Amino acid sequence: MARLVSLNVGMPKDVPWQGRTVHTGIFKYPVEGARMVRRLNVDGDGQGDLGGHGGENRAVLVYQRQSYEHWRRFLGRDDLEDGQFGENFTVDGLPDDEVHIGDRYRIGEAEFEVTQPRVTCFRVGMRLGEPRMPSLLVAHHRPGFYLRVITEGRVEAGDEIVRTRTGRHEMSVADIDALLYLPGRDSVALRKAVDIPALSPGWQGSFRDLLAAEPAPAPSGWRGFRPLRVARVVPESPAVSSIHLAADDGAPLPRPEPGQYLTLRVPGAGDPAPVRSYSLSAAPSDREYRISVKRDGVVSSYLQAKLTAGALVDVAAPRGDFVLAGDDRPVVLVSAGIGVTPVLAMLHALAARRTTREVWWLHTTRTAAEQAFAAEAHRLLASLPHGREHVHYTAESGRLTRETLSTLDLPPDATAYLCGPDAFMTAMREALVSLGFDASRVHSELFGGVSAINPGLTGVVRKTPHAPAGEAGTGPAVTFARSGLTVPWSEEYPSLLEFAEACDVPTRWSCRTGVCHTCVTPVLAGRVQYDPEPLEPPADGEALVCCARPREDVVLDL
Repeated sequence: MARLVSLNVGMPKDVPWQGRTVHTGIFKYPVEGARMVRRLNVDGDGQGDLGGHGGENRAVLVYQRQSYEHWRRFLGRDDLEDGQFGENFTVDGLPDDEVHIGDRYRIGEAEFEVTQPRVTCFRVGMRLGEPRMPSLLVAHHRPGFYLRVITEGRVEAGDEIVRTRTGRHEMSVADIDALLYLPGRDSVALRKAVDIPALSPGWQGSFRDLLAAEPAPAPSGWRGFRPLRVARVVPESPAVSSIHLAADDGAPLPRPEPGQYLTLRVPGAGDPAPVRSYSLSAAPSDREYRISVKRDGVVSSYLQAKLTAGALVDVAAPRGDFVLAGDDRPVVLVSAGIGVTPVLAMLHALAARRTTREVWWLHTTRTAAEQAFAAEAHRLLASLPHGREHVHYTAESGRLTRETLSTLDLPPDATAYLCGPDAFMTAMREALVSLGFDASRVHSELFGGVSAINPGLTGVVRKTPHAPAGEAGTGPAVTFARSGLTVPWSEEYPSLLEFAEACDVPTRWSCRTGVCHTCVTPVLAGRVQYDPEPLEPPADGEALVCCARPREDVVLDL
């Protein structure tokens, strides 16, 4: 008979960690006597990051005494105590490879349903002082699991645990965990998983995405950087010029997706050679790319002033996920200033296909004299049977607002593409969603670094990327392409993720130990090595920066 051997609670608090502050509820401690278990948690307990923990489907976390014994042996530690893995219920029995998603259990006065494995985030590693712990939980098939509260009631240590129902398909917690996090997935198992009503919506959505995912296409570009020849430079407005690029031998170039960008390495603009990314505003033919550059910095000024026909520029292959979807929905293209470039490429693609879809072009700029591509966009829209345009001049009418959009009769079933400054895209996204657009079909592109995703960190102040404090490293050069920063690697840092954070380069991560792919980053050039090895290695041309280090000079899309 399984038994509840320790009831553990703890309220969220701010904890110093690696020079940062993390708001977390991972610190749980045993309590005496009975506690009421309610729909969202145990009395006296709370969660710090509600994006990954807590809520009805993750009200109570369970971990097993038998797993504690396993980790004591594996880690050679005798200081592991009940609650230290962040669980509310420490139990004797209920192993992860025997408990099924959807199983129901009576404990004391309450009844519970198993909803999902533990979300393996960095906090458990922080709590135990063992950064490998999130990946070890998955690799050793001992994640623990969450419960939904079916019937509220009082529980206490010593209560027996009685199974009252077995989950559909009898898929164990360990099996479900491995299905999401480990390679070698089976489509039959995925279909069973999405057919378990008790499985939490987030995990069901992840499995549906895996089922729907098509095999990754073979890369159509080239590895690293290659020289392209400047075919011509064309002024588009007082501040914007287009640079047409072709292969030096005139050979065909891989066709980009409309909305993608090129990354350029420009030796003449500085030392070390700065790296910048520019959206493709068109691909005029299969032998030519066009980027359009606004003069607002050292590199863009160099490109406009110094590049002439015949010059060679080092260029990485087209890339980027902000691309035109291949569906039949209406399209709304929204841009501000130089943000026109990727959506203009989309407009070119729609015109080339002679689409019969409804296409809206919404652009905002300061004045008509400063608008780039006005005639080109108008000509493309005029070629479409259902093309509409609205150009908004801020010097005359102020900012583009929801009220303005509400007068345009935009199709709310459209897919929208936004590009411009962060504040503009945030305002436009909110406006479109409030007008009935599906938020999942409102896509946006950033000019510079990706927006940071660092769960649980508090008081984070974003700074301009810079070389890390202290003595400069002596290792390979690490270039953060979106942030425009190149610095020598220092062995002081355990991974490229920590190095990027020391440089205040925006990063995205969840586990920090190679469990999930939140921190996957394209590698434009160079090679990396791993320590520890990720549980599921990323695709060729990508790096999992939370456990990667540079093997040679490397250029990252960060």
